[in-house]
Amino acid sequence: MKTRLLGTERVAFSAIGYGCPPFQGRLSPDDEARAVRVLERAVELGVTYIDAADHNKGNNEELLAPFLKGRRDKVLLSTKFGNRKGYPGEEARTADGRPEMVAGYVDASLKRLQTDYVDVLYLHRVDPLVPIEDTVGAMKRLVEQGKVRHLGLSEAGPATLTRANVVHPITAVQSEYSLMMRDYEKNTLLACRALGIGYVAYYPTGRGFLAGKFHSLDELGAKDNRRASPRFRDENLAANLKLLRAFEAIAGAKGCTSSQLALAWLLAQDNLIVPIPGTMNVAHLEENVAAAEITLSASETDEIDRLFAPSSVAGPRFAEDRSKELNI
Repeated sequence: MKTRLLGTERVAFSAIGYGCPPFQGRLSPDDEARAVRVLERAVELGVTYIDAADHNKGNNEELLAPFLKGRRDKVLLSTKFGNRKGYPGEEARTADGRPEMVAGYVDASLKRLQTDYVDVLYLHRVDPLVPIEDTVGAMKRLVEQGKVRHLGLSEAGPATLTRANVVHPITAVQSEYSLMMRDYEKNTLLACRALGIGYVAYYPTGRGFLAGKFHSLDELGAKDNRRASPRFRDENLAANLKLLRAFEAIAGAKGCTSSQLALAWLLAQDNLIVPIPGTMNVAHLEENVAAAEITLSASETDEIDRLFAPSSVAGPRFAEDRSKELNI
C-alpha cells in the first residue's frame, strides 16, 4: 500500500484508510468476528490508517479494542470527540468543544480503546459556541501529555482551519468528499492546500451509491439514513442512476469496478487526500484497497469531471439546512 504524508508534520497515512462507523451499534458475536476479520485483512493488505469515533457512546471504539491488542504499533489510529447529535438528553447541544470537557472525552475513548494514546484526535464537529482556539488549546495540552500525537478537525471550514492551525499544527481535516459531493472543492480543499493540511474523505463512494450498492429505496433497510437523502428519492434517484450507469461504463472500459474508480478519482485529485471507505465485507475491502494501484490519465479524469459536474447531481445533500454545523 502506498502512503501519503499529511500535514506540515508529514504524518504517514496509508493512501486508502479504513472507516469504522459501519461497526457502530451492538453486533452479534458472529458480526463482531466478521468485523475483526475485516480489520485483520486490512492490516494484511497494508492499510495502516484506522479511523474511529465515539459513536453510540463509544461502542465503535470498544469493538476496536480486541483487534488492537498486539497490533497497536502497526496502525495509525484516530478517533473523534464532540459530536453530541443523537445523544439522549443532549439535544440542546449538538457539538461540544468546551475546553474543560475535552480531556474527559478523550480519557473515555482511551479506556474504551484500551490504549494509552491515539495518533490523530479530531474534533468531530465544530462547536459554534466556543472559540476554536480554546478547543484546540485543550487538545494541544493532550499532545503535551502524550495522550495524543496529532490533531485534526472534522467538517471545519477554511476560516476555522486557519485559526486552529495557529494554535497547533492541524494534520488533517475530515469531511465528506466524493463525486456526489464536491461542495468543498471551492473552499475547504483550497485552504488545505494553502496551509499544508491533509484531507481525509469520508463517504468517498457517495454513501455507497457509486459502488452500485443500491438502485432503489426498497433495497435499503427501514432505518437506513440514506432514505432521508433527497438525492436518493423519486426523480432525483432516477436522474442520478443515469449518471451511475454512465460511470459504470467508464469503469468497465478501465477494467475496474465503479467503487474502485470513485476512489481512484479521489486519489488523483491531490496527494493530500486520503479516502476512508468502510465495509463489513472482506471482498469489498480487497476491492477498495486495490483502487490505490489504479492510475487515471488526464483525459479519464476530465471525462469523469464532466460527468459529475456539481450541477449534474440531482437533489441536495440533505433534506434540511445543516449549514450551521457543517464546514463552519
